[in-house]
Amino acid sequence: MDKLWAMQVFARVVECGSFSRAAESLDIANATVTSSVRNLETYLGVTLLSRNTRSLRLTDGGERFFNHCVDLLRRVEEAEASVNEKTGSLHGQLRIECPVGFGKAVIVPQLPAFSAEHPDLSIALRLTDHPEGLIESGTDVAIRIDSVSDADLVARPLYQAHYVACATSSLVDSLGKPETPSDLDPKMCLGIFGHTRFTPRKWYFEKGQEQVEIEPGGKLHFNSTDALIQAALADQGVIFVLDVFVNSMILSGKMVSMFPDWSTNGRTFFSVTPQSRFVAPRTRAFIDFMLSTLDAQRRPSIGTQIKLHPGRES
Repeated sequence: MDKLWAMQVFARVVECGSFSRAAESLDIANATVTSSVRNLETYLGVTLLSRNTRSLRLTDGGERFFNHCVDLLRRVEEAEASVNEKTGSLHGQLRIECPVGFGKAVIVPQLPAFSAEHPDLSIALRLTDHPEGLIESGTDVAIRIDSVSDADLVARPLYQAHYVACATSSLVDSLGKPETPSDLDPKMCLGIFGHTRFTPRKWYFEKGQEQVEIEPGGKLHFNSTDALIQAALADQGVIFVLDVFVNSMILSGKMVSMFPDWSTNGRTFFSVTPQSRFVAPRTRAFIDFMLSTLDAQRRPSIGTQIKLHPGRES
């Protein structure tokens, strides 16, 4: 029996709270996970897990053994990482999960450069707006916005984005170059709406003591930032999106930021890793690379706090 592998399988079962989810995260058959844990229990001569059709819990002996497993597996990862760091090359597969919009706008364009820096590294990027558990899915690092749903995750501030009103230069010229948000015709404003209703979200601007609220009244509204941007590029109206999605377009001249001296609200993007795991060099390298490519002026301070969804411990 490969004791180290058996310990890894056992630890993953405990982390996932399920034999089937552990098997999925390790990309092996359910029967392999079951037999591995049973063989480990036989070898140790103790029952590690008390299980029935509805629940799975550690026995007293299982809890003590699990703590040792986590410590040992972390030490093994650290030992492997120290060797790889001395060779100066990153190996293995880096598994990333990211919201669709942020991934397309920021990560995907930068992956070729990151890959060129680390030619021996394999990268798997899952774009989704329905995030999964990092441990259950075997994810090394994920990008989250504003909040996470698990107190067992470590979140690091990555980028502070703010909303910006923008449009093509030709459309701005046709509107007479509005000087303030209050000069905008709501009928020229395209909106974005959430999951539960079709009403577009309002836009908020602030400058000193002056505040402006706009309710988009244009002919087109979407639940997709990508679709909203495409409509704007087709001169269909003015949009209000996070700057991270249009920075490159504004720099290239495809879009114009209309009121750069007005303040808007924003959202914080975080890199998230499992708390119980050693952060591998390939994961650290990716996070550092993303930080280096993002606008330093928009990066939140290290003291920025990430929120937990209600009902979770902080």
